[in-house]
Amino acid sequence: MPSSYNIGPRYEGLVRELVESGRYASASEVVRDSLRLLEQREEIRALELEKLKREYAEGKASGEPEEVDPARFLQELKAERAARG
Repeated sequence: MPSSYNIGPRYEGLVRELVESGRYASASEVVRDSLRLLEQREEIRALELEKLKREYAEGKASGEPEEVDPARFLQELKAERAARG
């Protein structure tokens, strides 16, 4: 079932350039490739969100936060970085 979408002059021009350059055989190919990229981006976002939720839950389950001395923490970070070279 064919569909029709208004993508505006900017993207119409881009589609036309891509087809005229020979990179794509048709406007439909451009749209399909664009949708594949969008689908991949959405899958990556979903995976990142799952990871973030999992890490948040792990952090909550680890107990109450401890008080940190900022100067000591900075010293420890510098020492770790120096040890790595």
